[in-house]
Amino acid sequence: MADEKRRIAVVLFNLGGPDSPQAVRPFLFNLFNDKAIIDAPGPVRWMLAQYISRRRETLARGNYANLGGASPLLPNTKRQAKALEAALGGIGDVRCFIAMRYWHPFADETARDVMAFGPDQVVLLPLYPQYSATTSGSSITDWARAAREAGLDAPTRTICCYPDLPGFVETMADLTAEAWTRAAQAGTPRILFSAHGLPERNIAAGDPYQWQVERSAVAIAAGVEERLGHEPDWRITYQSRVGRLVWISPYTETEVERAAEKARPLVVVPLVFVSEHVETLVELDIEYRDLAIRHGAPAYERVRTVNEDVPFIDGLAGLVRGAAGPGPQVECSTGGRLCPVEWRRCPCPVESVTGDR
Repeated sequence: MADEKRRIAVVLFNLGGPDSPQAVRPFLFNLFNDKAIIDAPGPVRWMLAQYISRRRETLARGNYANLGGASPLLPNTKRQAKALEAALGGIGDVRCFIAMRYWHPFADETARDVMAFGPDQVVLLPLYPQYSATTSGSSITDWARAAREAGLDAPTRTICCYPDLPGFVETMADLTAEAWTRAAQAGTPRILFSAHGLPERNIAAGDPYQWQVERSAVAIAAGVEERLGHEPDWRITYQSRVGRLVWISPYTETEVERAAEKARPLVVVPLVFVSEHVETLVELDIEYRDLAIRHGAPAYERVRTVNEDVPFIDGLAGLVRGAAGPGPQVECSTGGRLCPVEWRRCPCPVESVTGDR
């Protein structure tokens, strides 16, 4: 079949977000009723999800009220999908679809749309640079179920992660260096690479997320050093923890306070998010900014996400081109498996480990 005749469906995975105040509670219920989030027997998980979603609804509605009552994640993801389709011109009839995990469009809706498109191949692309079983893994599992129920049996390849994808790293390094230069007018800045947190027990169970977060931070920090001509002061932190479990640390709010009390300008970098949503626009832009100012920070710069920036989109397009053909069912951005073998929740086969790990 000639390339121009090939029909390729690219399915972009993301978390999803409520599209109205009334959607906040069901969105939260869907989130906490996911076995990948709360690993408990079904009836227990259902009751816990009901309890947590009721308890957190008022706070969450207040956060989304700062954004006009709804999450901007779906509109932002649609723009990324459109940009990616444009960047993929020439490899066939390519269409990008969006499957959100906890709010519309769900995987079931998207699988039916992909089935109607009639693809020769499907490429699954999580919009999470770093793999976790709780994010990309949950979406991949849910997609397999939805595709099976829709009768979609086209050959499918999955790009599980891309923590040091050049287009992602270059864009973040550019943005971070620019923010550092602005903050440096008030002193010597400290960079906080802020990633979404994860319970420590998930890491102990073999989830490679923290290892991949560290890989991203090291790559971006090296790019910032190259642009500034010297090594900046930086560290990795974790935000958005909930519940009573012990989460990986250090916590972003603790490091914000610590730097601010030493009168250090702050540059906060959303390390794992590729488009703006409540955790960047409210947690980082409002809550942590206020915290920094209260504790004496002379400057606070929040680096924006990569959005539809050309190097990032081109990097994703390169991943799709590489996956739009025969090859392993699941692979990382460098082909095969990126994670060392001890990270047993990595979805790539151990025998496909590549490079110097």
